[in-house]
Amino acid sequence: MIRSLCILLLMAAPFLIWAQPALPPTVYENSGGRQTPTYAQIMDWWNAADRASKKISVMQKGPTDAGFPLHLALISDQGYTTVGQAQKDGKLIILINNGIHPGEPDGIDASMLLAKEIVSGKISLPASVVLAIIPVYNIGGCLRRSAHYRVDQEGPDEFGSRGNSQNLDLNRDFIKLDSKEAFSFCAIYQECDPAIFVDNHVSNGADYQHVMTLLTSQYSKLGGSMGTYLHETFEPALYAAMKTKGYDLIPYVNIGGDKPEKGWNEFWDSPRYTSGYATLWNSFAFVPETHMLKPYPQRVASTKALMECFISFAGANAATIRSLREETKKRISNATSLPISWRLDKSRHTNYTFKGYESGTKPSAISGQPRLFYDRSKPFTATVPVYGYYTPERIISTPRAYVIPQGWWKVIERLQINGIRMRRLSQDSTFEVETYRIEDYSTAARPYEGHHANSNVKVSWQKQSLTFLKGDWYIPLDQPGNRFLMETLEPQAEDSYFAWNFFDAILGQKEGYSAYVFEDKAAAYLQTQPDLKKQLEQRVATDSSFAKSGRAQLDFIYKNSPWYEPDHNRYPVFRVMQ
Repeated sequence: MIRSLCILLLMAAPFLIWAQPALPPTVYENSGGRQTPTYAQIMDWWNAADRASKKISVMQKGPTDAGFPLHLALISDQGYTTVGQAQKDGKLIILINNGIHPGEPDGIDASMLLAKEIVSGKISLPASVVLAIIPVYNIGGCLRRSAHYRVDQEGPDEFGSRGNSQNLDLNRDFIKLDSKEAFSFCAIYQECDPAIFVDNHVSNGADYQHVMTLLTSQYSKLGGSMGTYLHETFEPALYAAMKTKGYDLIPYVNIGGDKPEKGWNEFWDSPRYTSGYATLWNSFAFVPETHMLKPYPQRVASTKALMECFISFAGANAATIRSLREETKKRISNATSLPISWRLDKSRHTNYTFKGYESGTKPSAISGQPRLFYDRSKPFTATVPVYGYYTPERIISTPRAYVIPQGWWKVIERLQINGIRMRRLSQDSTFEVETYRIEDYSTAARPYEGHHANSNVKVSWQKQSLTFLKGDWYIPLDQPGNRFLMETLEPQAEDSYFAWNFFDAILGQKEGYSAYVFEDKAAAYLQTQPDLKKQLEQRVATDSSFAKSGRAQLDFIYKNSPWYEPDHNRYPVFRVMQ
């Protein structure tokens, strides 16, 4: 009986293999690698894949500025239909984002090809791993197609625009959240809590032989055991795995000039960017950057190959990755201080094998002036230094909690969409707090992504006893989101909400005085304040411009009097230390 059953199974095996669900061909495949799909074609394909295979589940998520919802495709051998099911079973989630710049569609097509091979069984998805794929993130940019965007890029025939429906670069929007896409993305990110995050791109810049370059989380900034593991184990394993697939991987070629053979500094991934944002949430983040001048099929193939490497490494090291993340979350939750800025350590570097083309100049056919060119008939191989070690520049003690008055609801909304745990005060409450006063800052002369960003922020601080109102927000710093809180709420952080202008209203004085009226009150007040009078006299003696300005002296008295409004330049995020 058993022998007969085995014979029947062997006879049926070819039919079982043949019966595997076949996903429909993609636009990329049908065009011989010349075309990438429109938004409608992207979603038609993924919805058809959902219907064809139990391994794929496509879910509608939050809104976008384009009026269409974001979607998330789950791929798993278990057939999960929700992220929550996968999380409950302890699966390691790899979140893959595509089309943040739709003119760089490599990941869009590579993800479809990857899904087809997983469903067909050609690629084995480890039981411990679940893929969560955003088919296309910047839908508005994807809808604006042209053959003329990205003039330097080799294919495909047509593709989308970099800006979204507000003409925002969404890879600058992960803190300020000016777009609906960013709000929806943050909700997806918090739902997935990915161990590994991949954001597929195409590079600009110098010409060289490499098809694929890779930008990773700043390992020094990621810090601790995760930073060490990324730099010493994870990243080298990716390089070795890609080598076996025929690709010589190199760090993202981040050069300002035309001589990459001299080496370069790693790209600084502040939290406005995908990889910097992911670092704040204790994820291993990667930004694959294919080379713009390589033919589109080569770029798609290398993107797919790299995603296979992520899957393979995650499957083989799932327990270690999970343990490292749990350890890091606990460390961050209990940290008594955290860095909010870093400086590059030029005394340390890592050597890489770089394959380039010799560069030189020749007369321009337009101007006759010398112009740069790379000579592809003169390839070379060189060992180059890449500088990627950063040391903390400013370390801030972690408060017990922040208190934010409820009037600053735009900031509260951004914290909430990022899963920050907080509570509203149930009654008026008095706390001993540290308060910052903004003493100086610089504002950009030109707008950047819709903002005139503040930088070079200088603050003073003092301890005060302040009463907060029922409904104000109390935010404890005993959670894995502590890094996110510190880098958004500490005003001197590069991508803080103060840097992005959310608190600019405090910089404008709302109360004032009529000089002819205040003169008499100021003189009388000065007679009762000998210390203030002494300060005024010292300022007059040491500052000639001040000494010649009656208005400046009157304003000095006003700003050191009880009539001066306390909220002017007082930063409205208060640090509870006890």
